[in-house]
Amino acid sequence: MAQPIVLTKPSLSSKEKKYLLQALEAPLQHRHWAGDGPFTRKCTALLEKRLDANKVLLTTSATHALDLAALLLNLGVGDEVIVPSFAFSSTVNCFMLTGAKPVFVDIREDTLNIDEALIEENITRRTRAIIPIHYAGVSCNMKRINAIAKAHKLMVVEDAAQAVNARYQDRFLGTIGDLGIYSFHESKNYSCGEGGALVINNRRFEERAEILREKGTNRSKYFRGEVNKYTWVDIGSSYLPSDLLAAILYAQLERLSAIQRRRKFLYRRYEQNLSMLAQGGKLRLPTIPPDCQSNYHIFYILLSTEKVRNNLMNILKSQGILAVFHYIPLHLSPMGIKLGYQKGDLRRTEEFSGRLLRLPLYPDLTTKQQDLVIRSIQRFFRQ
Repeated sequence: MAQPIVLTKPSLSSKEKKYLLQALEAPLQHRHWAGDGPFTRKCTALLEKRLDANKVLLTTSATHALDLAALLLNLGVGDEVIVPSFAFSSTVNCFMLTGAKPVFVDIREDTLNIDEALIEENITRRTRAIIPIHYAGVSCNMKRINAIAKAHKLMVVEDAAQAVNARYQDRFLGTIGDLGIYSFHESKNYSCGEGGALVINNRRFEERAEILREKGTNRSKYFRGEVNKYTWVDIGSSYLPSDLLAAILYAQLERLSAIQRRRKFLYRRYEQNLSMLAQGGKLRLPTIPPDCQSNYHIFYILLSTEKVRNNLMNILKSQGILAVFHYIPLHLSPMGIKLGYQKGDLRRTEEFSGRLLRLPLYPDLTTKQQDLVIRSIQRFFRQ
């Protein structure tokens, strides 16, 4: 059998190894393997400048960035946050750890993002925040979501884990709500294996975010010379990634545009070559609204039924092509059922989750490999 075609893998240049060795082998007086070293500062400076972000703090994962966000919102028992069920568990776990409860809202039919038209009817006196998730690197309707949040005095935490370098109305995702979350997991467009970032757009959270991230101390102020010693001032934990990981990430971030261009090229090839099947009603292609600029994180197709999806997925797998489903709706998980949800509560979430199939997409995917995927799908519908 030919080499399997995987779903995703990081794009590597020669610089990842070069920068890692620089960090590893720096002269002893300049060697810094722990968090917030030279490469961490380079990453945050690059992100803040490129994305026009107020303040970026690297974290060990997007999950930990979400943990920080939940702590910054001072959530507690009885509080509620509005979130789509079409999501990964991290997006709700961080809020549940504070004692807050997720209130699940159905998704839009076009982008599979949270349906902003259903948010207000789910707001109660206990609601504290809205958590929009930018699925596949395509923005939610942030104009409407921010307007709702303002009217009801709620915070907005953008889960932009999949959306680094994507935009909405020419603003970068993650910089539009009060707080934003990025992921640099190996499955994402830009990766250091495991990593994330918290984007602080509401300045009221800046000082406390640094403290929570640094084990509840004002250590960051000390290193800036703002205090002559640092001490324990709040709750917190260790959310700093090693500067060795930041060295790898910096090489990735230097190629933000190049990586995105390649992903866009492959994304458009899928669109063009599968368009006839879409026109014939065999499948549905992703939707990118005119006011959204995607980062082309995921290319998926929607099949007519779950059975057709599973049959195609299994046939592709037998040919060495890893195409997979995505989220199992959180409201139908064992935890979701404990919260009182049941099948039928969120119709579109349940329907599209069962019909969605993700196709291989990563910069090193060759056009020859992609053509194999496309031909296999076309052949499936000719049988």
